[in-house]
Amino acid sequence: MNDKKEKLRVFSELLDIMDELRAKCPWDKIQTFESLRILTIEETYELADAIIDGDLERIKKELGDLMLHIVFYAKLGEEENAFDVADVLKAINKKLIYRHPHIFSDVNVKDSKEVEENWEQLKLKEKDGNKSVLDGVPKSLPALVKANRIQSKVRGVGFDWDEREQIWDKVEEELAELKTEVLNNSAKEKIEQEFGDLLFSMINAARLYDIDPENALERTNKKFIKRFNYLEEKTLKQGRDLKKMNLDEMNEIWEEAKQFDKK
Repeated sequence: MNDKKEKLRVFSELLDIMDELRAKCPWDKIQTFESLRILTIEETYELADAIIDGDLERIKKELGDLMLHIVFYAKLGEEENAFDVADVLKAINKKLIYRHPHIFSDVNVKDSKEVEENWEQLKLKEKDGNKSVLDGVPKSLPALVKANRIQSKVRGVGFDWDEREQIWDKVEEELAELKTEVLNNSAKEKIEQEFGDLLFSMINAARLYDIDPENALERTNKKFIKRFNYLEEKTLKQGRDLKKMNLDEMNEIWEEAKQFDKK
């Protein structure tokens, strides 16, 4: 691995390249915070895909793309005389030191749970910090990710189950309530509400068992796509039409796809 001097050199080179691009490239010259926003979100999802696939080479590439965006935003801030990349780094350095008193001060912690609890308490004490525990949850997060973050945040201040096994009673309770509304042919809004409660409980269960629900669901998505592609390819080779097949016929090939996955 490169030493610190080399790391600083290549980071400085990136800053120089950004200056050149902003001054001379027709596309880079017209970009704004708003125009970059959606591109940054896209790059973040591409990084997430690479992480789920365990592709270290792609992870490196996508991290570079995100690093470019960070430097680009810092350049825009500098042009507005609001902040530059040094201000960005100073701010995060200060935050990390402040929120890790067990490392940089004399606070003692016994485990990672206490670290999380201290982190949330310190955020509330900061001058420009969140006024509420949940203020720091971005409104634009996808609902599944947002639910996970909400639950992690409130856990940080002690609002959590005493024993993780207790969550299964809650899941069964929410499932029973959903079934009741469905069987009673209730209004769609009521069924949707109960369905949301069940999903929220399942996401909570995932958190308690140290499972990332977004990763878990995405892995299942990928598995389903792979198996369905097998089903399509097999039927095409047989000269059959999926639309004219019954479910039993499709399930027979689906089971083949599952066995193929295991191999």
